[in-house]
Amino acid sequence: MMKNIVLMVVALILFSCNNTTKKDQETQTAGEVNIYTHRHYESDQELFKLFEEQSGIKVNVINASADELIQKMSLEGTKSPADVLITVDAGRLHRAKTSDLLQSISSKILDSIIPSHLKDTENHWFALTKRARVIAYARDRVNPEDLSTFEALTDEKWQNKLLIRSSGNIYNQSLLASIIANQGEVFAKEWVAGIVKNMARTPRGNDRDQVKAVAAGEGDLAIVNTYYIGLMENSSNPEEVQVTKSIGLFFPNQETTGTHINVSGAGVAKYAPNKENAIKFIEFLVSEEAQSVFALSNYEYPVNENVEVSQTLKNWGDFKEDKINLSLLGENNKKAVILFDEGGWR
Repeated sequence: MMKNIVLMVVALILFSCNNTTKKDQETQTAGEVNIYTHRHYESDQELFKLFEEQSGIKVNVINASADELIQKMSLEGTKSPADVLITVDAGRLHRAKTSDLLQSISSKILDSIIPSHLKDTENHWFALTKRARVIAYARDRVNPEDLSTFEALTDEKWQNKLLIRSSGNIYNQSLLASIIANQGEVFAKEWVAGIVKNMARTPRGNDRDQVKAVAAGEGDLAIVNTYYIGLMENSSNPEEVQVTKSIGLFFPNQETTGTHINVSGAGVAKYAPNKENAIKFIEFLVSEEAQSVFALSNYEYPVNENVEVSQTLKNWGDFKEDKINLSLLGENNKKAVILFDEGGWR
């Protein structure tokens, strides 16, 4: 009898210990969210801190390039600690989805705030900010009335006057992917050939370098993302500020499809150990408070339509944006890369 009582007490103690251990483990993970992010801006660090303060959820951050993060998640597999992947360009977000690294989620908040064309059709990723790809032109050499569309940049009047970065750049791949979606592959192939013919130099450098080259007279036009111009206009480097004074911005395709846009975005990792916290975190990033930080500090367009853009962007004026679903940019990426290669765009 005494032996049975002792065994029962031991069993109760072990049961209690197991429950305590499980509760401790739940407590350790319930208050965290692990972010893998390609973005590297001070505004993001500010938002991570703000989310921690408001939610009580600790934010752990790993910064690396998009390719490195995608490879890391692939290698980690089911043991990956990643809860959220943040990167730039719908092409990369689509790559993460097709690599089976993201999961579909349900969120009334995200569905109500983010327009349908700015998120994955199956809710694997959601846009956080928008960037427009525009034409930067030399004010003293180009009449903006001579500009119209991306397609028209193949006109012979722009021969040896166009500056643009390499075809290996995801921004250009997504631009061509949008042309494939809107105009078809045959037209897109002809467009690539026309752009190559009109290049002022072999592609090199980033978007800022293209703008600087226009200011230096190496070419008259450049295709660039708007937020680079915003950063240069408000730079602590007086040389960059001076460069932008000689540059005008033109939003192409206003009478047709609208200006090509791309996004930075986020998705919940497939094996997220803190899925609920991950969803809360992404919902926070599209809130009016967080979107204002994005808009005012990094010169990006908010996805939350209730948030005003920065004064810099207001100065550029309103524009019509291309509203094709951005999933198409990822779906057409391989076709775009092939067409670039066939057309000799290095």
